[in-house]
Amino acid sequence: MTTVTVSLPESLKDFIEGQVATKGFGNVSEYVRSLLRDAQAREEDARLEALLMAGLTTGGEDIAVNRQFWHDLKNEAMELAKKHRNR
Repeated sequence: MTTVTVSLPESLKDFIEGQVATKGFGNVSEYVRSLLRDAQAREEDARLEALLMAGLTTGGEDIAVNRQFWHDLKNEAMELAKKHRNR
């Protein structure tokens, strides 16, 4: 694991220590990693939203939303989730 040193004003240091003490984190590193994972997830969500919006605005052929559509969509999502877990 890599070590990163960050300089903070006393007020932010106190805030972080308070979060660690009250939110169940074992130490400052766990808290910061949690913040970074949350930021990473928000970035991924924003990227997905942008891709979805781009797909919607490009038009194209309408797709019938029926039982088969939902079945296929669920199977595709399960495959994507499986690939994501295996990374």
